[in-house]
Amino acid sequence: MRLEDGTPVRPPRQQLYQAKPDPAQVLKALMQRPGYGNQGKNIPLRLNSHVVSCSNEARIFQYAVQVGTPDAKRGLIKNVWCSNELATKIPGGIREWIYDGNALAWSKQNLSNEFHAMIDLDKEKGRDPSTVPEGKRDLHRVAIRKSAAVDLQNIYAYLEGRADFGPGVIDAINFLDHVVRETPSNQHINIKKSYFDWKTGDREFLGGGVEAMRGIYQSIRMAEGKRLVINVDVSHTCFWNKSSFPMIINQLSGHMDLDTLGIYWRDVKNKEKTNALFQVMKRLKRNNFYVNHKNRSERESKVIWKVHDILPQSAREFKFKLRVAGKPREEGREITLLKYYEERYNIWLQWPDLPVVQCTKKNTVYPMEACMMCEGQRFPYKLNDHMTTKMLKFAVQPPEQRLQSIQAGTRMLGWDTDPVLKHYQLRINPDPIVTKARVLNPPTIQFNKSTFAPGTKGRWDLRGKKFLAPNEKPLKSWGIAILNDPSSAQRAGTPNQAQVRTFIQTFIQVYQGHGGIVETKDPDITGPISDPAKASELLFYGVGNKYNARPQLLIFILPNSNPENYLRIKKSCDCRFGAFTQCLMGSQVIKNAPQYHSNVLMKVNAKLGGTTARVATPSPSGHFSRPTMIIGADVSHAAPGIGAPSFAAMTVSMDKYGARYAAGVQTNGYRVEMISTRNLKDMLIPLIRHWTANVSGGRLPEHIYYFRDGVSEGQFLNVIHYEVGDIKSIFDDMIVTPQEPIKFTVVVAEKRHHIRFFPGKAGDENQNALPGTLVDRDVTHATENDIYLCSHKALKGTARPTHYHMLLDEANVPVDVFQKMLYEHSYQYMRSTTPVSLFPAVYYAHLASNRARSHEDIAEPLRKIRDAGNPSGEKSGPTDETKPLLPMVGRSGLPWGMWYI
Repeated sequence: MRLEDGTPVRPPRQQLYQAKPDPAQVLKALMQRPGYGNQGKNIPLRLNSHVVSCSNEARIFQYAVQVGTPDAKRGLIKNVWCSNELATKIPGGIREWIYDGNALAWSKQNLSNEFHAMIDLDKEKGRDPSTVPEGKRDLHRVAIRKSAAVDLQNIYAYLEGRADFGPGVIDAINFLDHVVRETPSNQHINIKKSYFDWKTGDREFLGGGVEAMRGIYQSIRMAEGKRLVINVDVSHTCFWNKSSFPMIINQLSGHMDLDTLGIYWRDVKNKEKTNALFQVMKRLKRNNFYVNHKNRSERESKVIWKVHDILPQSAREFKFKLRVAGKPREEGREITLLKYYEERYNIWLQWPDLPVVQCTKKNTVYPMEACMMCEGQRFPYKLNDHMTTKMLKFAVQPPEQRLQSIQAGTRMLGWDTDPVLKHYQLRINPDPIVTKARVLNPPTIQFNKSTFAPGTKGRWDLRGKKFLAPNEKPLKSWGIAILNDPSSAQRAGTPNQAQVRTFIQTFIQVYQGHGGIVETKDPDITGPISDPAKASELLFYGVGNKYNARPQLLIFILPNSNPENYLRIKKSCDCRFGAFTQCLMGSQVIKNAPQYHSNVLMKVNAKLGGTTARVATPSPSGHFSRPTMIIGADVSHAAPGIGAPSFAAMTVSMDKYGARYAAGVQTNGYRVEMISTRNLKDMLIPLIRHWTANVSGGRLPEHIYYFRDGVSEGQFLNVIHYEVGDIKSIFDDMIVTPQEPIKFTVVVAEKRHHIRFFPGKAGDENQNALPGTLVDRDVTHATENDIYLCSHKALKGTARPTHYHMLLDEANVPVDVFQKMLYEHSYQYMRSTTPVSLFPAVYYAHLASNRARSHEDIAEPLRKIRDAGNPSGEKSGPTDETKPLLPMVGRSGLPWGMWYI
């Protein structure tokens, strides 16, 4: 359609989608299981889950509970509920009741009237109430009111299809969850659904005043097969080690000794605002400790204190008024904490320049060296690299060893002797479920003019193989920068010019052997230089000027694994210069191993527009019978206590068979999981336009797979309602010529679960599941469409399958076709010679969201202070507004390439 002057007119926009559908319609959108797959070889597979049976005849009542005022703290609520006075007053006795510690309780007792009681904690503590001043009484009211009847028959009615999922089912499952938790939570350290036995549990000291501990996880759920199951697995959590505060700070800070630490602290100015060490010390806040110094009284040794804050003053600087007999405190003698310990305890503090610990009790402070951390307190912060390595070694267990740990954990839980389970007539089968699993047929991998069939080995190598597609343009404008570390201890990781030249020659030979096209055989070399920003600038302009062209590839040789160098290089080259980069470890350059070259070249070739391999299929468009786009999405969050924003990433397939992906990234508020409408538009629209121009010949896709990572079951409706609704609206706005409505298939991919496979002799040499092992029965959702797929080969530990939950399928993809596509695409991951554990679109989104950190618009010193942690728990910013990332430079095609890989 055109105007009289020839100007084209866009036809009326097709209203194909409703961006924000009614919640009632959304609920129906979560699809039910259409059937089961048939492809592959059937095998028996043991799972770490057990069948639960319960009596339908038990009459249980749910009660609303209020202890004290509505804003009462959990510690006070627990003390009141566990008091001897309430135990004698509550109908039936306290053992007849299960309490969630907040607002709900359950019992077989059927109270016709509301129960009220006043609990006197002064008596509990042995104090005479008559001696307590008026208004200071520790007296609290308890009110219990019946709110519902819990009928366990609702669960089986739903499982058998006789009733819809509703409040009655939710109440029943919530009750059973608290039944299985009641006894272990009172006997062991309880963190969410995991339990730790402090006396007998396996532990590993990680350093930094932190130790890891092995416990047991359990969770009851409804499952396929019209039954209840309980999932049990090992669980690992970090706790503060029983150490003195100075020793903990010494290890966390990395200083050589406490004397040096004290001198350093004494000389620091503006401690609270600009010092990262002070932020590390603040991690002690909210922890319990006891006093441990010589000449202390027996009473002082037994009192447990809680840290309110770490003050910037040291014991040498902190002053207070010492009460003089017969005078108020205000008229007392001023004295430092250092002098007080000398006079009161005849102690000379060893480290008087360390900061002072302030307790939650008013006017109570202690020198840091007098404080000893209480055991059994969770360490909620991100581990450093050294601690992470030790934690992984401790947590990784091969299948047989993990199974033994699970069995030890179930003995600790004591299902057969649990009085609460017996009281409510719950029985847990001690034998684990053995399901009928399937091992899907492995695909054949297509390289350039050759194929390879890896079978169930799950590995292959690149010797004698050429990449499916080499770099799009001959590699002409490229160069290398050598970074060094000024410290003598790190110079061994910096290669010399001769070693770099040798490495370059091998690099070129191996790349050409894999089909790469290299025009410049003697690239520019810059350095050694210590400043990564300066090295980026010198290399970019040096290469550009030498070849009179924008640099295609900049290689940086790093002396160590310092993340600051990596972040600075990526920030400069992505957001200032717009050049593809590849970082290498200097030690690997010196070794110059051919296998290392092949591994690096898979990434380099992808960045230069090539493709490593794909799955061999009869059709050139792979698994797709119509123009299909794959979108992956992930949101990564900072570790608890760190005020960094969340980063959203979206990937879009950039070829017909789903091997290459481009990615967009952006900040997404503070710990906000749903991707905002603005971010969806900013990230997706440029990628969709690039896809239509370069993949589909100008047309929009007919079918879209949307793979979403990182969302819990409670957020599934939000994914459909907000994210998918917004994506449909984006495509609706882009339609120019009429076409059939685009079909959406929406899948959530989840790795954070506790289902594990134990195939025994039906597995590999380590008794791990073979690649392609799939479970769609017995532990999957009761009615909805989900599977567990182990697509990779586990080299260490026990393989963790990925849980795929299909929320929506407008295209009616056949079950076997979908499961085959899921599995075989794991062989198309661009930088690996093994199938990967996660669908590549999601895997790449995860990589991109982590890489987004280097695009933050923040100075490095401020980032260090922020990332040291905020132990107080307050947010560092608003819940949704964050500063946008620096944009990538697009002139070199960086945003459309695999810059993140």
